[in-house]
Amino acid sequence: MSESLVDATSGLGWAVATLLLLMSVASWSMALWKTWILWRATQDMPRARQAFWQAPGLSEGVKALRQRERYPLLGPMAQAVATQAAATGWGGDPAAQRTRVLREALQAGQRRLQSSQVWLATIGATAPFVGLLGTVWGIYEALTGIANASQLSIDRVAGPVGEALVMTAAGLAVALPAVVAYNVLGRVIQRLSQDLEGFAHDLQGL
Repeated sequence: MSESLVDATSGLGWAVATLLLLMSVASWSMALWKTWILWRATQDMPRARQAFWQAPGLSEGVKALRQRERYPLLGPMAQAVATQAAATGWGGDPAAQRTRVLREALQAGQRRLQSSQVWLATIGATAPFVGLLGTVWGIYEALTGIANASQLSIDRVAGPVGEALVMTAAGLAVALPAVVAYNVLGRVIQRLSQDLEGFAHDLQGL
């Protein structure tokens, strides 16, 4: 086999390989960053919540949350309640106003937790098909080489076939870590979201 796999890779093959590499770098970067963020939130939330309820007043509780949360989740909700409590001239039902500001703050916190999850899901779902594109193209190259050959030679088809097999494996190698990260991080996000909902319910009773 005189032709190496690198030499045999076509232009489209290189494009697919580059795209898979970019998808892999993006998924690993997002997964590691999200793991770090969620780990800090998981560590800080119990201590921050305890400090808030031990504070002598609402404003002091907000300050305690700011000091203890490296990734603010509880703080914005408490700040929203403090702002609503200090506001005057709104009119309407104060309980309904508090419900509204808490709902908006809770939804904002949940959106922050969910950030980058859609990209992990997208990469996990599409990477195998990107690899499949490289596979189909490699097989096409192999068949074209056979059709144009004056005599059949293993060297003429081995490169494209090898490229096809490598692209399939590369697509799966990119997709699997993204899917695992999406599922594992999703469980952590679900627990943190439940904690946020519980804190919002407690704030509603202030």
